[in-house]
Amino acid sequence: MSLTASSDLSAWLQHLESLHPKGQAGIELGLERIRRVKERLGQTPFCPLILVGGTNGKGSVCAYLEAMLDRAGYKVGCYTSPHLLRYTERVRVGGQEVAEDALCAAFARVEAARGEEHLTYFEFGTLAAWEVFAAAGVEALILEVGLGGRLDAVNVYEPDVSVVTGIALDHTDWLGPTREHIGREKAGIFRPGKPAVCGDPKPPQSLLDQAAALGTDLRLLGRDYGYEKTQEERLQWRYWCRFPAREGAQAELLRRTLAYPGLRGSAQLANASTALTALECLRERLPVTMGAIRQGLIETELTGRFQVLPGKPALVLDVAHNPQAAAVLADNLGSMGFFDHTWGVVGMLADKDIPTTLACLKGKVDRWLLADLAVPRGAKAEVLAEAVAGLGGEVEKFPDPAAAYQEALKRAGENDRILVFGSFHTVAGVLPRLADRHARS
Repeated sequence: MSLTASSDLSAWLQHLESLHPKGQAGIELGLERIRRVKERLGQTPFCPLILVGGTNGKGSVCAYLEAMLDRAGYKVGCYTSPHLLRYTERVRVGGQEVAEDALCAAFARVEAARGEEHLTYFEFGTLAAWEVFAAAGVEALILEVGLGGRLDAVNVYEPDVSVVTGIALDHTDWLGPTREHIGREKAGIFRPGKPAVCGDPKPPQSLLDQAAALGTDLRLLGRDYGYEKTQEERLQWRYWCRFPAREGAQAELLRRTLAYPGLRGSAQLANASTALTALECLRERLPVTMGAIRQGLIETELTGRFQVLPGKPALVLDVAHNPQAAAVLADNLGSMGFFDHTWGVVGMLADKDIPTTLACLKGKVDRWLLADLAVPRGAKAEVLAEAVAGLGGEVEKFPDPAAAYQEALKRAGENDRILVFGSFHTVAGVLPRLADRHARS
């Protein structure tokens, strides 16, 4: 396929999928390929970089960082994955999705530099995102790890601060069968002598050992930073962090009382605290005022992270797709109040721990509307039906999430709740139909 910078984005994305034998869904970890192309492109550091990994919570941490730095007046570049509806969601400059022509021009530069290298879809996109950010002259950069850490494409770049959020069992075929294996892979984004932040309350020993071996300046949730609920816990919370004594100075203990962040759910104070600690690590290079912190936290938005949309019936969108995330979702649902019935629209990928993930929602869902996911690695509704057979509630199967959602919308009462979860693909399948809820008679 002959492509130029003027080719449209859909053509470029088809090209990316064709480059690697495993296509878009293929995963081939390793840094050798991307490092060689990065060197040909001449990509070098040009602004402070925060690298964010973890099993759950990394998208929220990226969103908080992006919002706070933006409100502080910095031009921020943010690279996340996967996208829900448009590829351009992955690459944002100044809080806005990158223009397609700028992204296509970056793709063209990567294509010219790669030679015979068989880059994966994610590797190609990562290199192109850096080209976009460099051309835009961003002043702060946030890169989200796609999978794991040590061998993920974004780890080819040198972070000024590394962040690891929660660590749970996911992607075990690539990262290993236990939290110790996975923790070691996540800690692969740490750097000698550089600050790192871990938002897991009980991190695996392998992560701690890796940080110690490298001489990483590791900040741990609960030991070096954390959060407290205040007496007015519905309105405010308190962030605290402790910095060790430096030569010629005393140890510092910072406390800040803040309004609750814009993202909902029981995990969000830990995520917000982790983002704040990453900023504290960069305060000499990227100072952020308290006004920017408060505004950024309150105004943070992120589609599909316990997103409760106004209207009746109640609608909850959540991309939870592993047991840890599903347990948090179940806890969040319990805090919402009473609903006559909950309709669960569910689609999942086949390589996830489907039985354990869905078991977390036992007693929370009255009617299961199970959907096929017509994507690589997508599970069939029949597989999901086997997993929920002993969980109680009625079960129906549908060809896709949109059909399942339409059925829930048709049958749910005003005092019911519709829950859409299980995968980014499930939420993405429903998003184009949200207007139907307001149009129903």
